Amino acid sequence: MIPEWLVSWCRTHLGAVPAEVLYETAHMSEVYGLRLTDGRDVAVKSRPDQSGREATCVEVQRFVVLNGFPAAAPLTGVTLHAGKAVHAEEWRPGGEAKLGDDAATARLFAAPLARLVDLAEDVEVGGTEPGAVEPPLPNPEWTRWDHDDPGVWPRIPYLDGHDESRVPPFVVEAGERLRDRLSGIYLPRVLGHADWESQNIRWYGDELWAVHDWDSLAWLPEAAIAGAASGAFASHAEPTLAPIASSAAFLEAYQEVRRPFSADEIEVAWAASLWLALHNARSEALHGRTPIALNAVASQGTERLHLAGA
Repeated sequence: MIPEWLVSWCRTHLGAVPAEVLYETAHMSEVYGLRLTDGRDVAVKSRPDQSGREATCVEVQRFVVLNGFPAAAPLTGVTLHAGKAVHAEEWRPGGEAKLGDDAATARLFAAPLARLVDLAEDVEVGGTEPGAVEPPLPNPEWTRWDHDDPGVWPRIPYLDGHDESRVPPFVVEAGERLRDRLSGIYLPRVLGHADWESQNIRWYGDELWAVHDWDSLAWLPEAAIAGAASGAFASHAEPTLAPIASSAAFLEAYQEVRRPFSADEIEVAWAASLWLALHNARSEALHGRTPIALNAVASQGTERLHLAGA
């Protein structure tokens, strides 16, 4: 069954209505792959509005696609419907997820992220010129260590009411140390993809075909963008944490494409790599799920904290 609101939205913003559902999923957002009555295949995405950050994400996506980056081109801007931000983009199926957490795979994933950040530097953020966009804030919750909420973690509505005593003390302690480390940084912010995981990226062989999930753009120090990806790039069905050697290879390859990081930025990168894993480990503990990220944090946390200067 196609929701009535979706039929009406497509008629108004795309000039045709859905004739067939090609794909449907609902997690943190709803995504509908549709074949319209005029023959076009499109994807319509709907997610809770967060202070207008979705509009920036779509405009940055549009900009990088126009400049040759492989992703689905937006077909509309963002509109609000019942508290949700909705937009349509071209349907871009195909390609395969590349699985693996070895150093060679890490290097392959690093280069296009560096290219994306390089392209996005040409987007004016917070300016007054035509085409300028607002920073995509708040950042995604898994990179929101700069929050103002009480305690270690930002408030995440879907985790409200869970028993925090289920989170192992080493996860909480590591989170406290990383927040102290990251709160003291004063580095320029850039636009980047904060969910740079295997599940969101498709390839033909070693050629990048499509990057998805542009809702996950963030406005963070560049080292934090690269660092978070260096730990998370191998995540597919379940969030995981890459081996330390693979994260190191990712960061090395990223710098080869973009620029060398300072010693402080290297520490920030390692801190960001572990923070994202702590977010996933906490979620596993609160929901009683298989401890994939938890086990990885337990085995790698001490060394990553040391590399982060935390």
